[in-house]
Formats: sequence, structure tokens, C-alpha cells
Amino acid sequence: MTSSPNPTDPTDPPNPTDPTALPDPWHALHELLAAMDAEIEQVYVERGIEGVRPRFAYPLIRLAHTGPLTIRELAESLDRSHSAISQTVAAMRKEGLVSSEPGPDARTRRIDLTERGRALVPFLEAEWRATHASVAELDGEVPYAMTAVVEEVRRALQRRSMRQRILGHLVEPPR
Repeated sequence: MTSSPNPTDPTDPPNPTDPTALPDPWHALHELLAAMDAEIEQVYVERGIEGVRPRFAYPLIRLAHTGPLTIRELAESLDRSHSAISQTVAAMRKEGLVSSEPGPDARTRRIDLTERGRALVPFLEAEWRATHASVAELDGEVPYAMTAVVEEVRRALQRRSMRQRILGHLVEPPR
């Protein structure tokens, strides 16, 4: 009788019936984005800015320029989902960067910068510009500019959506 492979032993051959045993094509991209975000966050920490995540910069800067907004208005202005911005606002509120007050009706809340949040905006704007300059620098160093690749992928998905592509490859098991 043969024993089944140990799923935690990297020397075992992949299980042919487990699709997650194969390398994940998204992993490298997610890992790269996480590493870049971690380095941006390290810049904050080196400047003595604790509890601020890179994902906070966009909404904090926007709120500094627009004044208080509802979560829906903020999400629309940033072209992000309501859910994502709601989670980000909750995290920013926890760090004392934003406050909320009742909005125009009982179901909404207006989000505004706290004194701490407002004080960080000049640095966040400088970091935002420096990050964009760094991305442009990277685009010039690599044979395929990241921004161009993203735009090409976007165009390819406009021609044939990810959903259509998945359905074209999907072989469902018998029921």
C-alpha cells in the first residue's frame, strides 16, 4: 500500500486532481503589488507615520480637496467599490484619520478628515507624486512598461471579457 503524498512536503509531485497544486499565475502579481505596498508603508514608518497604509492615501487626499463626502460619494469619486471604501474608511477611522457624522438622511454618514488626517495630507501628496514618478521610472527600465501592459490587458478584456474566457475553458463536472 502506498501512502498519499504529504501536501506540505514541497518535494512531493503535484496531485494531478488538485488544481491548486499547480503554480498560481496570479501569485507573482499579488506578491509584487504587496511588496511594493510594503515598501511604501516603510517610507511612512521611517517618517514616524504609524498606522497609515498606502491604500489610505487616495481617499485622504481626495477628502482634503473635496471636503466631507458620504462613503458612496467617496467611492464614486475614486472609482472604487462601496464595499472597498467602506472597509478603508473603517480602518482609517480606527487610526484616527477620519471621522463620520450623520449625512443628509438617516442611512448615510459623511466622512471628514480629523486633525491628524489633515496634517498628513501634504506628506501623502508628496509621496503620491514620488510614487507616480517611481512607476514612470520603472516603466522606462523594463522592456514592457507596466502601465502599457495593464492597458493592453484592459483592451483585450474589452474585446472578450474574463467571464467569457473562463466560460470558454470551463468544463463542469457531471451532476
